[in-house]
Amino acid sequence: MADPISKEERIELLSKVNMPPLFGKYDLSEVKVNDPGLVRYINLSPVILPHTEGKYTRRMFAKHKMNIVERLINNMMRTEKYTGKKVKTYKVVKAAFEIIEKRTKKNPVQVLVDALSNAAPREEITRLQFGGISVQKAVDTSSARRLDIALRNICRGAVRSTYKNKKPIEQCLAEEIILASKGDLNSWAVGKKEEIERVAASSR
Repeated sequence: MADPISKEERIELLSKVNMPPLFGKYDLSEVKVNDPGLVRYINLSPVILPHTEGKYTRRMFAKHKMNIVERLINNMMRTEKYTGKKVKTYKVVKAAFEIIEKRTKKNPVQVLVDALSNAAPREEITRLQFGGISVQKAVDTSSARRLDIALRNICRGAVRSTYKNKKPIEQCLAEEIILASKGDLNSWAVGKKEEIERVAASSR
């Protein structure tokens, strides 16, 4: 007699049978994560509307259960202009994905995943205390933190590029993601990653 499957496995099987496209357009089943360290943490579970209503907010280490597009939306709500405005930010990300699809002719979620892989630092520095002396030491960055930093820097780079600029936020976000997906140093997130790794290399 076969062992009964768990509730989570049953939901996963049902979702694979009826795979809803993101925003009604983008198929998440064809998206591949090329960075082995981020495979477990970039959630590409099928959703139409990336909104879990704070389901994982107070659960420790539960962020990786949230769809990666929803995490992008949440990170875009960091500034005072978008704080708490989930619907407004949702429309910005959706419009940015349409721009990405038009320019790259690729699935925008795949472009986002590639951007996160390129913007995620592999090492950084920490401070160690030896008596009264503070010393910088290079340490490996955990996969979960790598993804957090990449998401944060992509969103910060998009918001920073809107200052003294007539471009709308969705266009700035699309350009930041496209540049990061190519590993271009003109991307603020990729430039920040290179800076972090350079400082860490000098502290080994």
